[in-house]
Amino acid sequence: MKRYLEEHRDEMLQLLEKLVNIDSGSNDKDGVNQVGHLLRDIYQELDFHVHKVEQADLGNHFIVSKSGNPSDATILILAHMDTVFEKGTASTRPFKIEGNRAYGPGVIDMKASIVSVIYAVKALLHSQNDACGKVEILLTSDEEIGSPTSRELIEKHAVGKKFALVMEPARKNGAIVSARRGKGQYTLEVLGKAAHSGIEPEKGRSAIEELAYKIIQLYEITDEEEGIHVNVGLIEGGTSVNTVSDHATAQIDVRFRTQEQAEEIKEQMAEIIASTEVDGTKVKLEGDINRPPMEKTEQTEKLLRIIKRVGDELDLFIKDTETGGGSDASFTSALGIPTVDGLGPVGGRAHRESEYLELDSFVPRTLLLAHVINELAKY
Repeated sequence: MKRYLEEHRDEMLQLLEKLVNIDSGSNDKDGVNQVGHLLRDIYQELDFHVHKVEQADLGNHFIVSKSGNPSDATILILAHMDTVFEKGTASTRPFKIEGNRAYGPGVIDMKASIVSVIYAVKALLHSQNDACGKVEILLTSDEEIGSPTSRELIEKHAVGKKFALVMEPARKNGAIVSARRGKGQYTLEVLGKAAHSGIEPEKGRSAIEELAYKIIQLYEITDEEEGIHVNVGLIEGGTSVNTVSDHATAQIDVRFRTQEQAEEIKEQMAEIIASTEVDGTKVKLEGDINRPPMEKTEQTEKLLRIIKRVGDELDLFIKDTETGGGSDASFTSALGIPTVDGLGPVGGRAHRESEYLELDSFVPRTLLLAHVINELAKY
């Protein structure tokens, strides 16, 4: 398989260039579908069954398998086709190679991974390996905006699987991801009473003042040692500088390591909004936990040992790490499916103009994926 991938490296790069040069921001339905249709054609040429899951407003999802019967597969591979970039980005800064790096919107998150999956499959087929029959691939369209339409699909197809491999990029040092913190998003709204701040301030009830108290209380939930972090990222309020504000809002992001911590955070937030510091103000909290944590379990440890052993056989030293960012790995992990993330190529600066792929990692990480699939298919 190594020789096959080395011989087809240029072909891999050509496909990557084609994918990167298609705008596929999460809300760009046409662009995401263009990527999806291109991938559908490739898999159908390899004699895979591809089922399209139509979406009304966002891009369509695709389910790919060799037999067309999900019950035949024991390995679920997750990859997303959407990026965070606005329409027109690909034309203003298209795919390019400089030195040992490739650049372009979505090049590492995760269009290089999409190519890796295709060529891992091709390498297995070329070697007449039947491990592909144990694989089901989900190509989703909305991961970057929290997977609102794909979560249910992912959870449905995870049932009965022995392993889940998630194709987010590897960390900069090549490490794969064995744990991710869960995530919640909330909006805190405060209602007060407006008044002229110079003439009759005593008649007002400042929503901004109350929000300030609440923000301080929210930050006190943070516990860095335990992996709990609360961030108030956006605030808004008031109408003019000389008016006591009658409204104020805050957008809140919470991160945590375990589901038990999530429940504790919910209780703490409920206590915070149960009373007010500024008499006459009212508070309302909306939102919820939208990604469970990906916890490192004993089953995950067993999967990691298999992957690391395969890496050793390929002279690739594979480490694993925890990260605070979210991914679809959280959904499969929460269902008890042994899950490992970060199996894509190595790169960095995801979601930025300088996002890049380390070209030297492209073939080795694809080879690793192919051999991992081959090994897991035996279980």
